[in-house]
Amino acid sequence: MTQHEERVLACVDQSHFADHVADYGAWVARRLSLPLELLHVLDRHPEIAAAADHSGAIGIDAQEQLLSTLSDQDESRSRAAREQGRVFLARLRERAEDAGAEHTDTRQRHGELEETLREQAENTRVFVLGRRGRSAEATQRDLGRNVERVVRALQRPILAVTDSFREPQSALIAFDGSSLARRGVELVAASPLFRGMPIHLVMAGKLQRDAERQVAWATGVLEAAGFSVSSALLPGDAESVIAREVQARDIDILVMGAYSHSPLRSLFLGSKTTDLLRAARVPVLLLR
Repeated sequence: MTQHEERVLACVDQSHFADHVADYGAWVARRLSLPLELLHVLDRHPEIAAAADHSGAIGIDAQEQLLSTLSDQDESRSRAAREQGRVFLARLRERAEDAGAEHTDTRQRHGELEETLREQAENTRVFVLGRRGRSAEATQRDLGRNVERVVRALQRPILAVTDSFREPQSALIAFDGSSLARRGVELVAASPLFRGMPIHLVMAGKLQRDAERQVAWATGVLEAAGFSVSSALLPGDAESVIAREVQARDIDILVMGAYSHSPLRSLFLGSKTTDLLRAARVPVLLLR
């Protein structure tokens, strides 16, 4: 893969959730006919156990010896982490290739996750990451601590995936008539990612006066692109309505705008993105 070639980037950590990130990354790469890169970001500042006296109340020679010891320990830990990461990535690469990703690369980087993904954004068509990761595995949080921060930082589509893989056969678009939602409809219409899937389009929450016209426009764009489309205008709490529709219609992937700073309605206000990410039990393609 050349330096400037577009690709799908799947961000993985050493948790069991990584298998599902690799599975969805392979699916996206296959549908878009793009290379897949599996990225593992190592913490630049690993914690060091307090195995010795770190106080300043020791002699100069002892301080120098302690610093040398800690440096050696840090390097040893870093080497071990890199080697574990190589083995981990090699297994995920094999898994992704078995799932149909034809061109799969792996990369390991030291650094902060958000900063690293920002650096990779220019040549990335779609990011894939888990809604939960290693930290959530330990705390049983329903949404990983990095998700909102990373999604807000990136201006590319992000597929936030669940704890299991099922190849998507149907999609639901959460639509509110905003410019972001309209771009989302156009993206779905143009993308081979959704080709052949039935699309259900839902406008939920406090309905606008021109809601029917907006839904008719979106339906027309999708149908002109060859999609089979059903639509619904449903009052009520957007989070609850969308989550209910996803379950009732056995939807495999949800498409929605994310963390917009514009004064948009209902679902597209920032906190609603997090609420729906928590409520939805399917992968969510977040548009920025």
